[in-house]
Amino acid sequence: MGSDLSKAPDRIAGMFDAIAGKYDLLNHLLSAGIDRRWRRRAIRSLGLTGRERVLDLCTGTADLAIAARTASPPAARVVGVDFAAAMLGIGRDKIQRRRLAETVALVRGDATRIPVADGSVDAVTVAFGIRNVERTQAACDDIHRVLRAGGRLAILEFAVPTTPVVRQAYLWYFNHVLPRIGRLLSRHSAAYGYLPASVSAFASPDEFVTILRQSGFIDIAASPLTFGIVFLYTARRA
Repeated sequence: MGSDLSKAPDRIAGMFDAIAGKYDLLNHLLSAGIDRRWRRRAIRSLGLTGRERVLDLCTGTADLAIAARTASPPAARVVGVDFAAAMLGIGRDKIQRRRLAETVALVRGDATRIPVADGSVDAVTVAFGIRNVERTQAACDDIHRVLRAGGRLAILEFAVPTTPVVRQAYLWYFNHVLPRIGRLLSRHSAAYGYLPASVSAFASPDEFVTILRQSGFIDIAASPLTFGIVFLYTARRA
């Protein structure tokens, strides 16, 4: 089990590069399209006014970065950071197609050494990427560094539901159905075996709130979405 859950940056980047071409299709399919609603909810929580610079960390194919720029009101500028080059390539194509290239930039970089200046962004978002970072606390510390005073944070991440019936159905789907569909469509077995294992191994909502607190965040809230299969974590830099 240990090697399956290795979060060495090169391994994770390689895995996501390998499934990049099918990543969006699988996200929408495996979440029955609810992933779009989760993203809209995360952006709404930021209370954007139309003037903000937003950093989307672990941006992948840039869905959340695009959602921030196309929200109403939108972010003024968005920078997406990820270390998987093939995922960023797909994200850039989407940004070009939507004519957003002047206001949304994608940069290759590490979540624990974010390539932006201290206090230079108004908000940070992360969708389903924080659990893939090898050192969660280091990433949260660096998010705190790049946010201006009063800046907002919104993180979406999977969780294992606690309600017995939902938990049972979820674990069955996550451990049996999802890896099969993922393998079938992406031809990559390791990635969709890693996904359920990584969710089970990630910090519980309470533990993650503690990590955010230790990084110096205030006004932290953990809101369960869709029967608790996903949590929206919101916080603010003092």
